[in-house]
Amino acid sequence: MTEKTLKQTVEEKAASLLEPIVAGEGLELLEVEFVREREGWVLRLFIDKPGGRVGLEECSQVSRAVDPSLDVEDFIPHEYSLEVSSPGVNRPLKKPAHFERVKGQKVKVKSFGPVGDPPRKNFTGTLTEVAGDGISVEVEGAGTFHILFKDIAKANLEFEF
Repeated sequence: MTEKTLKQTVEEKAASLLEPIVAGEGLELLEVEFVREREGWVLRLFIDKPGGRVGLEECSQVSRAVDPSLDVEDFIPHEYSLEVSSPGVNRPLKKPAHFERVKGQKVKVKSFGPVGDPPRKNFTGTLTEVAGDGISVEVEGAGTFHILFKDIAKANLEFEF
């Protein structure tokens, strides 16, 4: 199994297994990363708290809640460290509900392939619309681009200081 396939498989299995556990703690699992760092493999969970901020207490709570399930399922073939974190100010946007929460704010979106006229793959601007099939981003000086959810490779809230 290649490293890329391993990462994807572990991330998918972890998300499927852990999402209901995290939800049972009153929190939302935003993203799962399985990455190799200098110290070794890390399974990193990003969690959010609807209507509030995630702190150390919530991270510890989720860590204690998911650890037994990860031990029982034992689907990760390497030693790894578990990290539970808040998404930070540049939070990832994955689901339509995530986009809906930040409507009217600045976002950064990367698409798998060129979108719009003139065609481009990177969009930084105001999220103006969230529809059933995608989003609209108004890019200053370039107009509004409609990007289908299926075409979004990565999207984040762009926090402005």
